[in-house]
Amino acid sequence: MSQDNSLLLSFYGDDFTGSTDAMEALAVSGLRTVLFLSPPSRKFLREKFADVRCVGVAGASRAMSPAEMDEHLAPVLEQLWALGAPITHYKVCSTFDSAPEVGSIGHVADLVRGSLARGQTLTVLAGAPPLRRYTVFGNHFAAAGDDVYRLDRHPTMSRHPVTPMHEADLRVHLSKQTQASIGLMPLPDLAGDTATVDEKHAARLAAKPDLLLYDVADEPSMRAVGRLLWKQCVATPHFAIGSSGVEYSLGAHWRTEGLAPAERARFPAVSPVKQLLVVSGSASPMTATQIRWAADNGFDCLRAPAAELCGGAAAEGAYRVLFESALGSLQSGRSVVVYSAEGPDDPSIAATRAVLTNAARDHGGATARLLGTALGRLARELLLRTGLRRLVVAGGDTSSYATQELGLYGLEMLSELTPGAPLCRGYSNDARFDGLEIALKGGQMGRADYFGMARGA
Repeated sequence: MSQDNSLLLSFYGDDFTGSTDAMEALAVSGLRTVLFLSPPSRKFLREKFADVRCVGVAGASRAMSPAEMDEHLAPVLEQLWALGAPITHYKVCSTFDSAPEVGSIGHVADLVRGSLARGQTLTVLAGAPPLRRYTVFGNHFAAAGDDVYRLDRHPTMSRHPVTPMHEADLRVHLSKQTQASIGLMPLPDLAGDTATVDEKHAARLAAKPDLLLYDVADEPSMRAVGRLLWKQCVATPHFAIGSSGVEYSLGAHWRTEGLAPAERARFPAVSPVKQLLVVSGSASPMTATQIRWAADNGFDCLRAPAAELCGGAAAEGAYRVLFESALGSLQSGRSVVVYSAEGPDDPSIAATRAVLTNAARDHGGATARLLGTALGRLARELLLRTGLRRLVVAGGDTSSYATQELGLYGLEMLSELTPGAPLCRGYSNDARFDGLEIALKGGQMGRADYFGMARGA
C-alpha cells in the first residue's frame, strides 16, 4: 500500500463525541480536518476537500459487541487504512472505558493485528494532558472537577452505566479483552536526550510485544511519544489505538518538524443565538450539573421517558408527547434541554434496563442505540419545525446514534467551547441541514455553564 503524502493521519472514533475530540486536537494544531460519517474515497476528498490533511470517521463501536465489530467496524477500518495515511488511529475515549462484551478495545487490536497490521507492534496511548488524562507506569488517571482520580476511583467512570472502570492498570484492563502481549514504555524511559530515549524504545520493541502502551503525563512526555510514534511510520504505515492523546502528541512533534504551524490555530468566538436545543442521553454527574445550571438560567428542561422510548409498543405514544412538549417550549421562545437521566443514580437508568431485559433486548449497547435514535429523531423533527440552526447532543453513545438521524455526512470545527467538545459545522446533501451548527459533548466534558456557552450567552 502506497502512502498518500497529502494525508498525515486517518482515524476512526468509537463514538461521536470522541471523534470531535480528535478532530479538535488536529484542528487546533492548524491542520484542516474533516470528520465523516462513513469513509470517504480518495476521489471524493480530491474533489471536495482537496486541502484536508487529516480525515476521521465518526463511529459507534463503543456500543458494539465483538460480533457487531466484526460485521460493521472491520470494513470501515480497512477503507481508512486504504487511504494510505502514514498513521491510522482507532480513537477511544480518554477514560478508556470498555469491556469484553461491549466496546472491546482488545477485540479491535485483534482485528487489526489479524488483517491490516500483521506482525506490527500496535501503539496504545490513553494519556491526553490537555484533557487532564494521565498514564503513569501503566495506570490511568482522569480529572473530575478540580481533582484527579485513579480511574477505578473516578466518580463518573467507575460507575459508568455500561462500561464501569474497575481497573486503573490499562495492561490488566486490556488483558481481559485480548490474549495479545502488552508492553510498556514507562515515563522514565521517555526522559533524556533523543538517543537515550530511542535506545530504550528500541529495547521495548525488540521484545516484540503485540501492543506497546505509552505513559504520558505532561507536555515533554507527550512530545516524546509523538516523535516515537511518527518515527515508526517512516518505512511502513502504522496503526495506533488510543485517545486524542495520539493527535495531541503527534501535533506537538509535527510542530517541531514543520509539518504543522508553529503557533496554535485560533478560531472565532461562538456567535450568540436566541435559542438552543440540547438533547442528552448522558448519565454523567457533570451533565447533571449542566442540566441544573440550564434550568436555573432560562432553559426549559424536559425529562425524556427513557424506559417508554425504548419499550416497544408504548414508544411512539411517549415520543409524540415529548415532541409536542418540546415544540411548545421552543415556539414560546425558550431554549430547551431534553434529557433522559440526571446523573448516574437516576432511577430511569434501572427502569430502562428492566424494560429491555424483559424484552430480551438488553445486550450492552441496546439502551444507547434505542435511546440515541429516539433523541436523534426528536432533534431532527424539532429543527425542521422550528428552523433552529444550532444543536448540542450530550453523551458519547447517544451522539453516535443521534447524529445519524440528522442526515449529515461530515463535520468540521467552527469554534472552541471546551477541550474535547467544540462547536462544529455540519455538511449535508440536504440543504435544510447543510451548515447546521452542532456540538457533541461527552458526559464528563465541560463546565457547569457549557450549554450557556454553546448558546453564546
